[in-house]
Amino acid sequence: MPQYAILIYEAETPGGVADIPPEVMEANLRAGEQIAAMGVRVVHEQALQPSAATRTIHKGGLVTDGPFIESKEVIAGFFVVEAADLEQAVAVGRLLPIMDGAVEVRPLLTG
Repeated sequence: MPQYAILIYEAETPGGVADIPPEVMEANLRAGEQIAAMGVRVVHEQALQPSAATRTIHKGGLVTDGPFIESKEVIAGFFVVEAADLEQAVAVGRLLPIMDGAVEVRPLLTG
């Protein structure tokens, strides 16, 4: 079954996870059951530390603090799922609650 990365972009909040409204957290918890009911397997899921913990390595080896691209949203976490096709993976992405960002669904290269 093909695999897809589902990247969650969100605006960072000063208090991090503590600033996420309870209804958004509850929707995140319910998403796992809904995804399984669709017949999609979550291969991996991971939340990320705040972007302040990021280090970016540039061409030539220079290392800088923070993400390379300045933007309002940062990658807050990601999933890797096995789904029948891109449309089903997009349906999974639509289940994920977003406060002020977006969800990107991208097919993984297969070897």
